[in-house]
Amino acid sequence: WLDRTARPPADEAYLELVRTFVNTLDIEKGTDALESSETWGRWCAERGLSVESSATDRQLLGELREALREGLLAHHSRGSMPLAAREVLDRMLAWSQAEATFTEEGLRLLPRGDGAHYVAGRILSLVAQATVDGTWSRLKACRGDECKWAFYDHSRSRTGQWCSMAICGNRNKQARLRERRGQ
Repeated sequence: WLDRTARPPADEAYLELVRTFVNTLDIEKGTDALESSETWGRWCAERGLSVESSATDRQLLGELREALREGLLAHHSRGSMPLAAREVLDRMLAWSQAEATFTEEGLRLLPRGDGAHYVAGRILSLVAQATVDGTWSRLKACRGDECKWAFYDHSRSRTGQWCSMAICGNRNKQARLRERRGQ
């Protein structure tokens, strides 16, 4: 079995936090870091983030994660984020208490609050930064329905579709071959 995490990290280190946040749900393995305060606390601690959260906080963070995943899937068609996902992001932005401010680099979101509010604000501030610098469209979710793992598209043409050609890309090619052969 090959490891999807062996794929190179994002060129912009700050996008790694967004990518790993989306990947807190591993659809194939059926694991979810938001499932309990212990698993969520471990994920946060590994990244130097505040671990304070309630079950409601983790549910809201799960909504944020899935809205981001929908946005990453939209990058395959070069389409905009679905309206329902944008509405969730708007709601999560208000909940996070992140604050818009002008800096020397321009308008930025600054995470505020603590615990889960801060984590949500931090994630959203990184997404905002990536939309401004043009790297957001390189962050994608695998097109494999049983996967949807977030990955950074390193291809020059920005046409990567799979978290791993050796795993999901190969599965897709095999399925298409079986379909053509009528199996």
